[in-house]
Amino acid sequence: MKTTIAEVGKYVEKTVTIGAWLANKRSSGKIAFLQLRDGTGFIQGVVVKAEVSEESFKLAKEITQESSLYVTGTVRKDERSPSGYELTVESLEVIHHAKDYPITPKEHGTEFLMDHRHLWLRSKRQHAIMKVRNEIIRATYEFFNENGFSKVDPPILTGSSAEGTTNLFHTKYFDEDAYLSQSGQLYMEAAAMALGKVFSFGPTFRAEKSKTRRHLIEFWMIEPEMAFMDHEESLEVQENYVTHVVQSVLSNCQQELATLERDTSKLEKVKSPFPRISYDDAIELLQKDGYEIKWGEDFGAPHETAIAEKFEKPVFITNYPADIKAFYMKPHPERPEVVLCADLIAPEGYGEIIGGSQRIDDEELMVKRYEEHNLSIDAYQWYLDLRKYGSVPHSGFGLGLERTVAWMCGVEHVRETIPFPRLLNRLYP
Repeated sequence: MKTTIAEVGKYVEKTVTIGAWLANKRSSGKIAFLQLRDGTGFIQGVVVKAEVSEESFKLAKEITQESSLYVTGTVRKDERSPSGYELTVESLEVIHHAKDYPITPKEHGTEFLMDHRHLWLRSKRQHAIMKVRNEIIRATYEFFNENGFSKVDPPILTGSSAEGTTNLFHTKYFDEDAYLSQSGQLYMEAAAMALGKVFSFGPTFRAEKSKTRRHLIEFWMIEPEMAFMDHEESLEVQENYVTHVVQSVLSNCQQELATLERDTSKLEKVKSPFPRISYDDAIELLQKDGYEIKWGEDFGAPHETAIAEKFEKPVFITNYPADIKAFYMKPHPERPEVVLCADLIAPEGYGEIIGGSQRIDDEELMVKRYEEHNLSIDAYQWYLDLRKYGSVPHSGFGLGLERTVAWMCGVEHVRETIPFPRLLNRLYP
């Protein structure tokens, strides 16, 4: 019976065959211990000299790291194993002998590992991070599908941008100027006027020369937009969504979180509702803590971390000054100098994972914003049309996938949260 490591629990005390790679091995006299992986998980294969052919035991002793093979053996329960099972090996068949695999069990520098990212992904830690990432994506689709959202795919190549073209990658679209998208939001607003509640999931690009542990040049965003929904209602959707994703990871990635040595007690506290603090109060809090920051200035990583440390759950910072936020955000009805927006700051120093707002729905005010931000009416005429033909209150937000993965995994740098990171100094592999 051919199976996978993830499925061996169905075949306890039965003989199975698994296609696998050798992640590591050790031997003790007449016993060899093979650490096997097949993409679905990891399991130990125990090869006892007296119970296998001479050829199989010789192979077990000589097989090299990352060689591929078929392993046949009996599945046994083993409470000491992270997976709960091990394999008593009966025979081995080598598919391919790997030679001089560059990533050995010893310590390697970050740049070396990044140069070999295509191989580093095979390690137990990176495997765990990618599985958590996959669960976040799965739970995202589950949440929005169960709550009446339609998936819509905005374009990657655009003639305009959501937040101006300063930090965009420029390219030529035949004879026209085009840009790699930094957000699908504007298109999602159009989709919301057709379908009510929509969400997108796709790559976005920021030409920012940033080297911080929170930034990537190419990253993935989940961007919902909702017609007939005000800012307060949007905040409720956001906290319910994040709660759903966190609880799904806790339920379905226990082994991966254990591999990462993640303190899950901190994640278990993440349940809606989330605390909220206004921008005004956040400024006052920071000033009391000795930070030199004035009203009207944006928060940096140290500021966000200092605010997050006051709370055990993610915290919303609401009502930022209009001058430091995007042109499309709706002014507060009682304080036009601030906008109906919020950033969701993750605990433990991981910074902003969501930015959202109620969108301007008034045509005249939007034209005024175009003028204030030097935006071309011609380039954004289609976006203005959304306010001309059946405009309604609407809100939306964007969640950065990689920062969210980093937070849930307890990973220090976002470069480990995406299969092939694009950084300021890295386009290889």
